Amino acid sequence: MPILFSPLGIVIFLLILLFLKKSRKYLFSALTILITFSNGFTALLLWKFIEYPWKRYDFNYLKNADAIVVLSSGRHIPPGKSNIIEWNDPDRFFAGIEIYRAGKAKRLMFTGGTNPFLKDVPPEGEIYISESISMGIPASDLSTTGPVVNTYQEAKAIKQQLDNMLTKNQKKIILVTSAFHMNRSKQIFEKQGIIVQPYPVDFKTSRRGLKFNLKNPLFWIPSSQNLNRSTSAIREIIGRIYYYYR
Repeated sequence: MPILFSPLGIVIFLLILLFLKKSRKYLFSALTILITFSNGFTALLLWKFIEYPWKRYDFNYLKNADAIVVLSSGRHIPPGKSNIIEWNDPDRFFAGIEIYRAGKAKRLMFTGGTNPFLKDVPPEGEIYISESISMGIPASDLSTTGPVVNTYQEAKAIKQQLDNMLTKNQKKIILVTSAFHMNRSKQIFEKQGIIVQPYPVDFKTSRRGLKFNLKNPLFWIPSSQNLNRSTSAIREIIGRIYYYYR
C-alpha cells in the first residue's frame, strides 16, 4: 500500500497511462505530483501534521510507571568485515536510559524489532540489552520481547510480558518512540488495555517554523530528499488509516 500510494508510485502509474493512452493530461498530472511532493514546503507541512501535537519535553515531568517501553528503530550492518551494527537513530534508546536513571520506572523493556530481509541482523532488543548493560544498567531490570516486525506485534508482546510480571489489571508504561510514530503507537498499546504515558523523541521538524524556511530559496526547489521526506510522511498516514480500520 505505501508503494502504490506514494507520490512516486502514483507518478509511475500515470506514466504507464501516458504510454497506453497517449494523453498529455497524464504527463501534466505526473509532473504536478512530482513537483508538489518534492519541494520543502509540502514535506514540512506533512511532517508537521504527523508529529502534531507532540513536543520534546524534560523527562523529569514524567510520572512513575510500571515500565519504560522503548520501541525498535532499526539497525543496519555497514560495509566492511566488522560485526558492528550501526544505529538508524539512537534517540529512542538513549531516552529510555535517561528515564530509567531518573527513577521513573524500575523496568526497562525493549522490543525485538527485526527486518525479514536482513537475516544477519539479530532482534534489536538483544542489541539494546547488551548496550544497556555496558552502560551500567542491571541485567535484572532489563527485558526484551521476541522477534517482532510491526507495532501491533510489539504491543501484543509487551502486554504479554507485563501480564506475566504484574498481577494488577491496569499496567502503566512510559512509551518511547519517534514523534511521528507516537499517535499510532499510543493508540495500539491502549487497545491492549495498557495505560500509556507518551515520551516522543526523534523529531524531524524543528522549533524553526515555516517563516524561517520560507526565506530560504532552496526550500522551494524540488529535490529527492524532500520527495523522500514526503513519502515517509505519507507512509505513516497510511499506517494510521490501516490500523484505525483494523
